[in-house]
Amino acid sequence: MRAVPAPKVWVTGLTVGAIAAVAFLAVKADEGAKPTATAPRPSASASAQPSASPSKSTTAAVPDDSGTGRRVVYSLAEKRVWLVDASDAAQRTFPVWPGTVSPDPGSYKVDVRRDATTGSDGVQIEHIIYFASKSGLSIAFSNAVDGSSPPAVASGSQTSGIRMAKADGSALWTFGETGTTVVVVA
Repeated sequence: MRAVPAPKVWVTGLTVGAIAAVAFLAVKADEGAKPTATAPRPSASASAQPSASPSKSTTAAVPDDSGTGRRVVYSLAEKRVWLVDASDAAQRTFPVWPGTVSPDPGSYKVDVRRDATTGSDGVQIEHIIYFASKSGLSIAFSNAVDGSSPPAVASGSQTSGIRMAKADGSALWTFGETGTTVVVVA
């Protein structure tokens, strides 16, 4: 009679073989192409929708007609904000969701800051930075506490908040002290 190997030896051999195969495949997979994440830059004609992760990019050039010195620049056409330092370099830029009432192009100053409140859409907002008014509404930058984008606005409703992603709201809150210049460009 022929001796049959014990099942334990047979199982161990399969286990070692499986581990070797997995290790081989893992090495081969690691040698393959590495995917890279890219996101298109919002265009002026596209509706501004901040991404789930905030953009700290400074690749979008600060608009030429936005003045000089330390300032917040808000482009109505691009639906984008830049935080510009005293040397005219963009420290951060990000897309925003504007309300239905926009400020006129011009230069303003941050006049009031408020930690948190409830927006006209019923959403809890924070980092509210008021800088202008129009049509009887105060215009301010803010972000939703939960990081959400604003809900669709009912036809005929007027909103004047300019919302942004949570991390961008925190950065603007730190940068936009009372008295900081806000330049609005077309």
